Amino acid sequence: MKIKTSKKPETKKTVAKKCTKCVAKKTAAKKPALKDVTFTVHADKGKSVYLAGVFNQWSLTAKKMAYKAKSGIYTATIKLAPGSYEYKFVIDGTWCADPENANSVPNDQGTFNSVIDVK
Repeated sequence: MKIKTSKKPETKKTVAKKCTKCVAKKTAAKKPALKDVTFTVHADKGKSVYLAGVFNQWSLTAKKMAYKAKSGIYTATIKLAPGSYEYKFVIDGTWCADPENANSVPNDQGTFNSVIDVK
């Protein structure tokens, strides 16, 4: 008695190519849009003023603020994703909470950090 075996035809595997435009859209959709956020503080002209916070790992010198002669204030604009951020100003080496922002939280230094909520 002979046993017949049928040879199955080889099936070709088809690999679907990913649409690069679709992948880019999905990736872009996952990232929240960054928003320009401007920080301001009043300080005497000629001071060394920096912005420090969780967004720059509390660096003393990462974001220097520019003096605006017309308004007499220092400003810095950074791009932030929606969320809540703690920050302080460093004026001539002294850490200062934002005097114009009542939203603050205590920190581990026994002082307060200002908080900004970006929507």
